Amino acid sequence: MGIRRVSGKALLTTVVALALAAGCSNGGNGANAGRPEKTVLTVAVVPAVDSAGFFVALDRGLFKAQGLTVNFTPVTSSEDAIASQVKGTYDITGGNYVSYIQAQQRGQANLDIFAEGSLMEPGTQGIYTLPDSPVRSLADLKGQTVAINAPDNVLFLLTASVLAEHGIAPQSVHFASIPLQEMPDVLSSNAVGAAVMPEPFASGDEEAQGGVPLADLDQGATTSFPVEGYVVTKQWAARYPHTLAAFYTALEQGQRLADVSRAAVEQAMVAMPAPFGVSAQTAAVMALDSYPVSNGPPGYRLMPGTGRPPECFCVNPPGTGTRSRPRLS
Repeated sequence: MGIRRVSGKALLTTVVALALAAGCSNGGNGANAGRPEKTVLTVAVVPAVDSAGFFVALDRGLFKAQGLTVNFTPVTSSEDAIASQVKGTYDITGGNYVSYIQAQQRGQANLDIFAEGSLMEPGTQGIYTLPDSPVRSLADLKGQTVAINAPDNVLFLLTASVLAEHGIAPQSVHFASIPLQEMPDVLSSNAVGAAVMPEPFASGDEEAQGGVPLADLDQGATTSFPVEGYVVTKQWAARYPHTLAAFYTALEQGQRLADVSRAAVEQAMVAMPAPFGVSAQTAAVMALDSYPVSNGPPGYRLMPGTGRPPECFCVNPPGTGTRSRPRLS
């Protein structure tokens, strides 16, 4: 996508448009979709609050209610998830739109973003330092190394936008790829000047070593930025349409719960398998995204008489109204 060669609002406008055009779901009734062709699924997502709808569905047994056994695999970044998904290791992945769009445009994958995952809210993605850090302002990041979990992904894009809006050239900052769970350690070792972390990693760092928020990324051109979606390859969608219908039904139920019940999200994030499950204390203070749901009953409507998904589907993110959006192509 050439992200490093573009800056400011033009970049954000382009990526938002691509993300919102990437694909979505037609409200239908999952009960009409038929029996799943594949009942045991490997689903890979980054273990962050962006994926709360999925974790709520997993914790509440909503996938099992649809006849699915979902084996959750944590991944460090969407880039890792995409590579394994193309190889067939993962059935479904959840991750940031930017990486999926990049993979599609580069010809690395042929993807369907079949459901929305999250829209950023205040405090859910931020730049963090430590109390004794010499970095006290965004201007102090010039010449510093900043940790992100993967190159040129959504965390880079959000950070670059905020830097540019404060008159700081993103090129003046060195970005290093560090797994999210390792960021507190590299911060404390002074290997980086700051780290870009989503929740619950940010609140965990604040709790463990007094991490200090330097900047909230939910501001300016990136306010309420669309962060995450759920993805299959187009080949997978064509082969397992009823499985996709069942998964989508359960996921949308999880999205609805996550959007209205903080208690459900906290419980689900605590229940994640080690070492990713968070403490009850962290869960109680972490910021949450908003979790869009489909326009209509949960489900993935199959084309009458064909057993195939439609060419596009509709979603209704909070405050945007119903839209029909094409798939990735």
